Amino acid sequence: MSARYTVGIDLGTSHTVVAYADHAQLASQGDDAIRMFPIPQPVGPGEVAARELLPSVRYHPAPGELGAADLAACAASSLDAVPAVLGYYARELGAQVPGRLVSSAKSWLSHPGVDRTAAILPWGAPEDVPKVSPVAASASYLAHVQTAWNAHFPDAPLAEQDIVLTVPASFDEGARSLTLVAAQQAGLSLNHLRLLEEPQAAFHDWLFRHRADLNNALGPARLVLVCDVGGGTTDLTLIQVAHENGQPQLTRIGVGDHLMLGGDNMDLALAHLVERRMAQRTPLSAARLAQLVQRCRIAKEQLLASDAPEQVKVTLLGGGSQLIGGASSVTLQRDEVLQLIVDGFMPREPATTHPRQRRAGIVEFGLPYPADAAITRHLAAFLSRHAQASRQALGSDASDAALNAVPVPDTLLLNGGVFRAPVLAQRLTDTLGDWAGHAVQVLHNDAPDVAVARGAVAYALVRSERVPELGRGIGGGSARSYLLVLDDAPGQRRGICVLPRGTPENTEVVLFERTFALRLGQAVRFHLVSSVADTPWQAGELIDLDDERFVRLPPITTVLPAPAGQRNLDVHVQLSATMTEVGTLEVHCARTDEPSQRWLLAFELRGGTAQPQTEAAASADTPVHPRLPEAVTLIDQVFGTQSQAVDARTVRQLRARLEQLLGARETWDLPLLRALFDALWARMRRRRRSAEHERVWLNLAGYCLRPGLGTPLDSWRIEQIWPLFEQGIQYTQDSNNWSEWWTLWRRAAGGLDSAQQLQLLEVVGEHLMSIQHARRDKDPLQNSYDDMVRLVASLERVPAAYRVEVGNWLVQRLQKTGDKPHTWWAVGRLGARISLYGNAENVVPPETASNWLQALLALDWKAVDHAAFAATTLARMSGDRVRDVPAELREAVIQRLQAIRAPATWSAMVRDVVELDEADQKRSFGEALPVGLRLVVD
Repeated sequence: MSARYTVGIDLGTSHTVVAYADHAQLASQGDDAIRMFPIPQPVGPGEVAARELLPSVRYHPAPGELGAADLAACAASSLDAVPAVLGYYARELGAQVPGRLVSSAKSWLSHPGVDRTAAILPWGAPEDVPKVSPVAASASYLAHVQTAWNAHFPDAPLAEQDIVLTVPASFDEGARSLTLVAAQQAGLSLNHLRLLEEPQAAFHDWLFRHRADLNNALGPARLVLVCDVGGGTTDLTLIQVAHENGQPQLTRIGVGDHLMLGGDNMDLALAHLVERRMAQRTPLSAARLAQLVQRCRIAKEQLLASDAPEQVKVTLLGGGSQLIGGASSVTLQRDEVLQLIVDGFMPREPATTHPRQRRAGIVEFGLPYPADAAITRHLAAFLSRHAQASRQALGSDASDAALNAVPVPDTLLLNGGVFRAPVLAQRLTDTLGDWAGHAVQVLHNDAPDVAVARGAVAYALVRSERVPELGRGIGGGSARSYLLVLDDAPGQRRGICVLPRGTPENTEVVLFERTFALRLGQAVRFHLVSSVADTPWQAGELIDLDDERFVRLPPITTVLPAPAGQRNLDVHVQLSATMTEVGTLEVHCARTDEPSQRWLLAFELRGGTAQPQTEAAASADTPVHPRLPEAVTLIDQVFGTQSQAVDARTVRQLRARLEQLLGARETWDLPLLRALFDALWARMRRRRRSAEHERVWLNLAGYCLRPGLGTPLDSWRIEQIWPLFEQGIQYTQDSNNWSEWWTLWRRAAGGLDSAQQLQLLEVVGEHLMSIQHARRDKDPLQNSYDDMVRLVASLERVPAAYRVEVGNWLVQRLQKTGDKPHTWWAVGRLGARISLYGNAENVVPPETASNWLQALLALDWKAVDHAAFAATTLARMSGDRVRDVPAELREAVIQRLQAIRAPATWSAMVRDVVELDEADQKRSFGEALPVGLRLVVD
């Protein structure tokens, strides 16, 4: 059955908006063919009303906070596992009660530094507050819409209609895929749904409303800038206007990179100003700051309105028993808010002023906001990146023909809730006029809050040829170029273009010139990057990935099924890429000798705080090291299948002989290390010939696999080696073998998932407890105590509660029994404010870290090794109020560090948000990372 309605859903950071069109009434309704769907939602206790905007927030009430009748009226959805209030009433409750409001779920969907499928929101909420994942929160808004729609149109269920769901043009493949996951969780069918970029939707809305006289409405426009600034993102798109047979031909020629900058940032900046004025003795908790942000949002909207008052009072209620008496109020003047918001976020500066690269920016609530909040600077950089395509669109008579000037679009369309403030719309318009040297044409947007939802419907109607006046609408194909990362040579990072920018939808691009050798039954992993640059790369072209134009995407993986009896069969495959009609990238690999055998490569979407900077991808056979075959021969002499006996001395000397052949092992790069591991793994069965064999194999295997991630097949390698943990070691009475055993798993920890790390912790924890009661001369595990402590400290994917328990136990031992001083390193690693590879939601709470810091501050740092660096990691500045320890504690650590003349980088880490240098990263990991690998924290 064909759909009766086309439905556009704007799943926004601040609001969710729905528009629709009835196919049967298109001809008769004219400009009213696209209608808004008012969404019923709770607006007060027991009160429900239908409104065009559904605030994209959830409030998780405390038990007994709302009556049964109120809860029934406010129920989010029958699919929602966590009781929640949605809509206007949720936002009102969140402004009154701290720590229970889920907001900005859309921003979290695009944050790769957390597990976006884990229950982490509200971010920083107390333990007794139920939490949901960013995906589940987004799904709940869509489920609420579906419930409301189905109640209003019982004969036309939403899941059976043609749905266009909008996303920022800057969303990467991970965020787009997760948006589709949320839609599926809400009960929508992907067979009837596609994604559309929000700036395109906004422009389609304008086109639809001017379709009867489009040429005159566009006037002299040759290049349109769509600037969409909503609650969470600034989305930039360039659209070329050409004329063919008297009709405008529209082509999207550029989109911006992901920019988490919008109204939320403005609210946060105001909240910081109000917080300083309140003269609090200590900074507000993350929950109370979130509450203050909601109140500042209301004040901002009032003070930036066309009929704004001269001042607005912002009041933050006290907490607990001081609810009223502890309230604080600050009066905001309109002039100061204009200066902070207008001049701070849209400074009127030359087009040559680009974003300032600072080491610390506005980072709150766990979200990685850009360091420079000036939207106009990011706009200038965007126009500069797309200068070549813009000049072509503007023509040879453009005013910037000198090529030195930045080409400025001659037409502007503003969209997003931010531009409901006339002063912000005027500032951006004036700034563009300054750059162009003349006023730019502004296309009137009558409803920036709902234009994206309406435009999503218009886009679908155009594609189905129901709006002949608009022809094919906006063309342009893929907004990005996609490149497969190759490892052609150590230290050289290159990529091969698999899908050029502008490739039409449903057009498969096959890499005929590049063949890959893969093994059936074995996991394969590829790494992609994308670029919005207007460089005209061609499919198969090799490109140096040497600058910031390239954005890392989640890896794509698959396991190629092996026919029965052919587990070790190697096959040659070719890759192909397609931008689907749904709006997502699909990558397949197909056998060259049997093209009908194709496998879809799926994106990994769980995310992690740290990503290897030198992410490798599958590549054609490339020599890893010229003497690798000789090294494999040495390994084979010790662990091979030959029958002659090898004396213990020869076994023990294997590492030294490898270093003589390949150079000092600190210089071995990732490709060489993994090739050596693969050689060792192929001979794994012979590791138990003697205690020396086992010890050497464990040492080398762990060293060559560290830190458990960083190359394409590391996840497969971890999958292969993990069953060894159940087997344990053979020579259990040898304490040195126990040390190497625990060290192997510490080195591989970065590749282990949460469940595996929990299993490790359970086993090691039992051993640590038993050691307290064992005689040192009777238990071989005694001598590996330090290795076990270092291992449990390295398990960053273990939930925070377990890390707290381990850390408290270690601190108590250090204080009572005088445990070895270097155990403080483990305490610092357990309580680090910024994980080396784990997700931010598993970081130990700042209250616990503060307690451990107090114990460290009581020590003599000159006399106790590792104490100073442990304090540094515990007090390190993350920029996230949920994770950072109090400012006075950080200042005390800085003073102590300066007193003992610790490295200046340590004080800098506590004072500002900075990355670890190579030396400090080595201290944090406990040893150096492989050459060429540096973990980057998102």
